[in-house]
Amino acid sequence: MKAWTWLREHAVLFTGILVIFYMLAPIAIIALFSFNDPVGRFNFEWAGFTTQYWQHPFAVTELTDSLLVSIRLAFMTAIGATILGTLIAIALVRYQFLGRRAANLLIVIPMATPEVVIGASLLSMFLVYGAKLGFGTLLIAHIMFSISFVVVVVRSRLIGFDRRLEEASADLGASAFTTFRTITLPLIAPGVASAAMLSFALSIDDFVISNFNAGSEVTFPLYIFGANQRGIPVEVNVIATMLFTVTIIAMLAVIIQQRRAEKMAEKREEEATSSVASLPA
Repeated sequence: MKAWTWLREHAVLFTGILVIFYMLAPIAIIALFSFNDPVGRFNFEWAGFTTQYWQHPFAVTELTDSLLVSIRLAFMTAIGATILGTLIAIALVRYQFLGRRAANLLIVIPMATPEVVIGASLLSMFLVYGAKLGFGTLLIAHIMFSISFVVVVVRSRLIGFDRRLEEASADLGASAFTTFRTITLPLIAPGVASAAMLSFALSIDDFVISNFNAGSEVTFPLYIFGANQRGIPVEVNVIATMLFTVTIIAMLAVIIQQRRAEKMAEKREEEATSSVASLPA
């Protein structure tokens, strides 16, 4: 009876541990097999420990080229989607205009639409307008499906934003641009940074939409898909482990920055409250 009670009290903890293990087990296997020394072309069975692939992770030229394409594409996608998505989020939260509710609905539709539908639709559009498939069409496609995620993240940050800070800045004579640059943007910066990281991750990871609109360009996921037919080199596991490590470090940096911003906001509120309380009656 005591064991059953103890199990019920810790059921949520056990469930959380199982979910985390389920999500991270494939990544752990990828990291483990980056140290494997396979016999033959396929890196599916453990043959022996080696660090030779970590010593020369970019030895495969085609793999390195595809990785550079993906990084450049993801970087440009993050910039474009973050700028456009932030401006759209500000417009949806701050202003009332005709079609605002419809715009909110249209922003969510790309997130709920299957990628195969988006990829095929974009391919049809590019072919109708005679656009040459390549890096340009990839960039347009990636920015298009990343904007929705940026809008959702930044909008959630703006909803809890204290507009009185902007009003105080305007009362002190600051222009609208100065207020945005010195007040609004620094306070929503953690949300903007999170949105940029999310769009970067979505872009560098995308396969379905890229497969429709890449043309002759080969991204990192497309290379892995093609290499799977003839044997994925161990360097893929090495680079994948590197990317995962960099992503974890970046996420931790953003979390730390968000906590610092929250503490600074709480400190400012306490100082403002104490200042008001100290005023003579």
